[in-house]
Amino acid sequence: MATLAEIRAKLKEQESRTSGNSSSGGDNAIYPFWNLKEGEQSTVRFLPDGDDTNTFFWKERLMIKLPFAGLKGETDSRPVQVQIPCMEMYGESCAILNEVRGWFKDPTLEDMGRKYWKKRSYVFQGFVTENGLSEDGTPENPIRRFIIGPQIFQLIKSALMDPDMEELPTDYTSGVDFRIVKTSKGGYADYSTSNWARRERPLTEVETAAVEKNGLYNLSDFLPKKPSEVEVKVMQEMFQASVDGEAYDAERFGQYFRPAGMAARTGDPQNRAPATAPAPEATPAPVAEAAPAAVAQTAPAAEPKADNSAEDILAMIRSRQN
Repeated sequence: MATLAEIRAKLKEQESRTSGNSSSGGDNAIYPFWNLKEGEQSTVRFLPDGDDTNTFFWKERLMIKLPFAGLKGETDSRPVQVQIPCMEMYGESCAILNEVRGWFKDPTLEDMGRKYWKKRSYVFQGFVTENGLSEDGTPENPIRRFIIGPQIFQLIKSALMDPDMEELPTDYTSGVDFRIVKTSKGGYADYSTSNWARRERPLTEVETAAVEKNGLYNLSDFLPKKPSEVEVKVMQEMFQASVDGEAYDAERFGQYFRPAGMAARTGDPQNRAPATAPAPEATPAPVAEAAPAAVAQTAPAAEPKADNSAEDILAMIRSRQN
């Protein structure tokens, strides 16, 4: 288990690197705190990662959302959305983000850029010590998983960097609980008043026994698997189709990445070996990380103005790719 000093050092290292470069499915182990009613709260106790090589007690997840006009071949289908992993999550360059990053240099493409920019969330694990939800059932293993967005994560990170915090909040004897408080701001859910408990609390005998019995999750097991070369190509093709305003083609993409709730296709007209698509998870509405700052410049006269149609913007994007 990493020490608090090691966590602080690595957080500072990441901040320096960022300034220099100027959020399994099918069960109820994930705690859906986003279903709290306004003004209600839940208290959780975070636990370390089961992977001792992870400095932090969380794992970062980077996803890209691809909107499609509907399902190909279905005239009455509604718009659908497919989540794909960003290759930066695996320490590699992401061709999609490299493409989108350039859009922020043009004010007419900023909104499009934000739509396709990566969404950041964090996977934690721990106990729900005070439950503000009325859940139909809780898992036999009381160690839950939490999908935390950037707003709450910044509160967690700021406290870790505070010199007044002397012990790791995940310490079994000297750790502290965390209160997730839901309010609203501007018509949207707001968690800015969430906070750490002021007093240390050792794990109870029941909690300690649960850790000994069930063990800790390796949080990396709940990240999407790294895409293969074929899947990377499929993601780029899906991105192009989405930007071009096409409908989602299940025959073409269904074996690889699908909208949540869609069953996998069993056949492949090109006879390629099937790859398991990432299983959808119940997650809160993700918050996009800050996109690159727009670079002020005068758009050429031939390019569309800010009030032009989406079709004109798409045409301009395609022309730049040629």
